[in-house]
Amino acid sequence: MTARADQTPTACLALADGTVFYGTGFGATGTRVAELCFNTAMTGYQEIMTDPSYAGQVVTFTFPHIGNVGVNPEDDETADPVAEGMVVKWMPTEPSNWRAVQELSDWLAARGRIAIGGIDTRRLTRAIRQQGAPHVALAHDPEGNFDIEALVAKARAFKGLMGLDLAKDVTCAQSYRWDEMRWAWPEGYAPQTAPKHKVVAVDYGAKRNILRCLASAGCDVTVLPATATAEEVMAHNPDGIFLSNGPGDPAATGEYAVPMIKQLLDETDLPMFGICLGHQMLALALGGRTIKMNHGHHGANHPVKDMVTGKVEITSMNHGFAVDAATLPDNVVQTHVSLFDGSNCGIALNAGDRKVYSVQHHPEASPGPQDSFYLFEQFAEAMAARA
Repeated sequence: MTARADQTPTACLALADGTVFYGTGFGATGTRVAELCFNTAMTGYQEIMTDPSYAGQVVTFTFPHIGNVGVNPEDDETADPVAEGMVVKWMPTEPSNWRAVQELSDWLAARGRIAIGGIDTRRLTRAIRQQGAPHVALAHDPEGNFDIEALVAKARAFKGLMGLDLAKDVTCAQSYRWDEMRWAWPEGYAPQTAPKHKVVAVDYGAKRNILRCLASAGCDVTVLPATATAEEVMAHNPDGIFLSNGPGDPAATGEYAVPMIKQLLDETDLPMFGICLGHQMLALALGGRTIKMNHGHHGANHPVKDMVTGKVEITSMNHGFAVDAATLPDNVVQTHVSLFDGSNCGIALNAGDRKVYSVQHHPEASPGPQDSFYLFEQFAEAMAARA
């Protein structure tokens, strides 16, 4: 893409193959190097930018109206944006929403995240689909001074997400309790005052709304860092164990997470539930393997078939790695499958009455909007049945 003759480009996106897109920068200034992905969701750009699973990535939004509802503290999935930057077709307009407390550009600038507008996102998305998620350098300079050769070199030098453990970068520094439930009108986020089940959630990059869904299902949630040991988990005397979402290569995170999960599987009969990276961690612990996808799944419109009931759920997805269903052992059942490409989206351990299961998609993101909430209810029911 080239800039109009009457407008000096203030941002550029340089791909490792030498392709350069010019546009208008907003948010912070500087340069970010990352993997580029695209997201097809029509809503939730703030939740996407603050989702820890996007660490190490710049997000291209295929929906053009990004920024139109502004931002507000209630929609953050973690304290600050985690995605490295954003790419949009149209520059954000002044927000028009009663919940908005800040404009997107100001919010990004205050939190050190770069964005570029005026990009042909349709062309960029096609390139990602055809060639795989590229490595890129995203730069914003109000003066429009860019060393394109140096930016392309930075993109080419980026090692990518393969073999990269990012969970340690986004996990909590120490354990904490969580009791806030899902948002509901008119009270907003109410606390869980009568929990029935004690849950330890292992934080590989947990989204706040996942913790809210656990609290809404009647759970007293204690969150532990990604590097927690089995002994540290069991010290809380939990009724169930939750494995959270997160970024990076699951095989890399699995070097320390998988032995811990295996120990819990071998030495306890506790129900266990995983989402996203937690799903991949559980699959690895049960003997499966994971693979890097061409461009991943990122969006709020992904149909997933429940192989147990035959129902189709509209789900939210955010992952660049997937469980290789062909590597799952005989005692692990594939419970969910993507109707886009047939990739694995859920597993369960076939072990009598014990409930050990996980899904690749994000039931807490409410894309259906409530097609997948039953997964949290199943977890609570499994803990109640064991009590």
